[in-house]
Amino acid sequence: MRRYLLFLTLPLFLADYASKEWCVRRFAAPSEEGHDGIVVVEGYFNLVRVHNTGIAFGMANGKAQSNWIFGGVAIAALGLIGWLWRTNAFPTKLSQVAVALLLSGIFGNLLDRFMRGYVVDFLDVHIQGNHWPAFNVADSAICVAAGMLFLSAFQKDPGAAVAAK
Repeated sequence: MRRYLLFLTLPLFLADYASKEWCVRRFAAPSEEGHDGIVVVEGYFNLVRVHNTGIAFGMANGKAQSNWIFGGVAIAALGLIGWLWRTNAFPTKLSQVAVALLLSGIFGNLLDRFMRGYVVDFLDVHIQGNHWPAFNVADSAICVAAGMLFLSAFQKDPGAAVAAK
């Protein structure tokens, strides 16, 4: 697992941090009138600066104490992942890679919550006229990790075959 932490968690955490720092330095803080941005692909993809104190898709954004509540949820999730790791709940390579991605995302957004008081989201996608809520590298890592954990649930534990012999 250490190699996944070193070669996945740490680089993704640093990429998330660096991209958010770039965003904060490049764009003015969002205002009531909207936000500054760069159109990357007209009608599909923009780079913007959004402050999110809520959770996925901006739910509970701006609610009193939501930043602290979801920060606490992230800390609890880290504790649960640590406990599950110690109980060998992630025996397959796929599940271990997923956990490494999940950790990078949790740490990335948790750092934002406690250092800035909000999570910086900046990837802004529009698909066929529908606007997807802005997200960041950490959110992407968490979503990919969730899919990988789901898929890993259908894999056989490689240690179980050895133990059965």
